Amino acid sequence: MADFFKKIADINEPYLIAEIGINHNGDMNIAKKLIDASNACEWNCVKFQKRDPNLCVPEDQKQVPRETPWGMMAYIDYKHKIEFQQKEYEIIDTYCKEKPIDWTASVWDLNSLEFMMNFDVPFIKIPSAQLTNHELVSELAKSNKPIIISTGMSTWDMIDSVVEILEKENSEYAILHCNSTYPAPNKELNLNVIPIMAARYECIIGYSGHEYDLEPAVLAVSLGAKIIERHITLDHNMWGTDQKSSLEIHAMNMLRKRLENVIEILGSTEKIITPSEELVMKKLRGY
Repeated sequence: MADFFKKIADINEPYLIAEIGINHNGDMNIAKKLIDASNACEWNCVKFQKRDPNLCVPEDQKQVPRETPWGMMAYIDYKHKIEFQQKEYEIIDTYCKEKPIDWTASVWDLNSLEFMMNFDVPFIKIPSAQLTNHELVSELAKSNKPIIISTGMSTWDMIDSVVEILEKENSEYAILHCNSTYPAPNKELNLNVIPIMAARYECIIGYSGHEYDLEPAVLAVSLGAKIIERHITLDHNMWGTDQKSSLEIHAMNMLRKRLENVIEILGSTEKIITPSEELVMKKLRGY
């Protein structure tokens, strides 16, 4: 097992990924504030999204007019405007190492994968949207970099196909259960998939949530999730499609504390007489 995943397997609490994604809106000051918040709330990692808009934006969408905080512009121009490049990621790399806090990115295309391989990140993620992009998965699998995949919009057969690629390359990987609706309705979260997923793939399983509430992440951990990922924001009212289904800073702190409690409540798998019970047993049983 890769050192990164061994660390996750060995710790007694879930590994928390704060998905900044593109909620920075192309502003490094916002990105730094979100990194600061994640570090202050004692989350383990911040994650961004890396795209080449020329490859990722469909041709029929590129010139569609888009109203933005910076005025009306073609959709492709908007996507380029908010996309961080080498200079920004060098700042992120240094800023996170100074905390320290882990950082990484989801890659959406081969150019972005090549870009991210220039940075010493603990893992690279394949987002749900690219799970069926077998060429991208295969190239990442050949890199010997630990991999996390999200599985929104997927069936068991789709996930099996990706796992087959990862196994062929002897990749170290973890799998996140996910519903890709923003926000995801509670009745479609299907958290009971988590223990089945763990038995099926025999790897570290986690949960990437896009719902409004905190409870699903708590329940996911009780079902065996070792990684929790949530989008984060400074303010739900900020510009961007992901902001409203993200956690504000106070909610990040609340979730971490609740997850500490659930780990404590779950406790041991061994049936024992606990220290507090020993006094009660002496009183009630006489020994």
